[in-house]
Amino acid sequence: MRAAVMRGTELHVEDVPDPVPGEGQMLVRTVACGICGSDLHALKHFDEMLETMPSLTGGSDRPDPAAGIVMGHEFCAEVLELGPGATGVSVGDLVVSIPAVLTANGPEAIGYSNTYPGGYGELMLLQFPMKVPEGLDARRAALTEPLAVGVHAVNRSSIAPGEAALVLGCGPIGLACIAALKLKGIEPIVAADFSSKRREVASAMGAHLVVDPRTEPAIEAWRRLDGSNSLVIFEAIGVPGIIDQAFRDAPARTRVVVVGVCMTEDHFRPSVAVVKELDVRFCLGYDPMEFGDTLRAIAEGTIDVDPMITGSVDVDGVPKAFTDLASPDEHVKILVEP
Repeated sequence: MRAAVMRGTELHVEDVPDPVPGEGQMLVRTVACGICGSDLHALKHFDEMLETMPSLTGGSDRPDPAAGIVMGHEFCAEVLELGPGATGVSVGDLVVSIPAVLTANGPEAIGYSNTYPGGYGELMLLQFPMKVPEGLDARRAALTEPLAVGVHAVNRSSIAPGEAALVLGCGPIGLACIAALKLKGIEPIVAADFSSKRREVASAMGAHLVVDPRTEPAIEAWRRLDGSNSLVIFEAIGVPGIIDQAFRDAPARTRVVVVGVCMTEDHFRPSVAVVKELDVRFCLGYDPMEFGDTLRAIAEGTIDVDPMITGSVDVDGVPKAFTDLASPDEHVKILVEP
């Protein structure tokens, strides 16, 4: 099969062997796969990712970028062949899946493995498929995975109608939080990002006010619009200093939900959070029920993912797409469509 392969810190488009389904697995054809910011980071800092996120190691087998890794974990695919013991779907079905398989050594992450290729290639192996509801196209279905991250973050926040939300960062995860907040009936939702493109998409996804923090601090925008309801801050940027700034800006007894993944050491002053009695919650990923709920919400149109999709490429276009995504004023989510 044709695939974009990470070798060391570079992407190479190559022909690689077709995967063969084992017990309980199925062979699928990638129809659409979103390029995730985690993959952009992994290309340059994979060893660092493994140190901070050991769940990606797949039990005792540490993936080796030098040996070749086909990334891509936000996907929708067509079932081509059922392996021995595989059930629940039929050949020809369109499916999505939590990007993991169970092995003798424990769970292994699809797209961060030398054995289980992700959606930047033409073929994958899946073990836990969810059939895409009739009428939902593959491009929208492929965004189930990143949107589920936002659903989980909002669930973790325990936010409820009558409380306000402030979303710091309007990349894909911040946008997923905005969509999930809108689904929950939260008002107002205030968001902030340097990128004019992402601010535009944030408004389309449900934010009531979106600001450029260079011209108006996000917390001041919330005070101008609301300022009275209890506030929940979602940190969806993941760079050093943002948590500390959120602590300093937050009103007393605010909940701060950290969903942006900072891969380096960060520093903040605990006394600021102590004096204000802030609640801080960290979150990652989603559970199977949240994944399924997100798929249904996209299918029913209560979450509209169309504004997020800003481009598409075939397998040969993946390396350039990685470069293009470095410019947040041009793209939010590029889909790979082999």
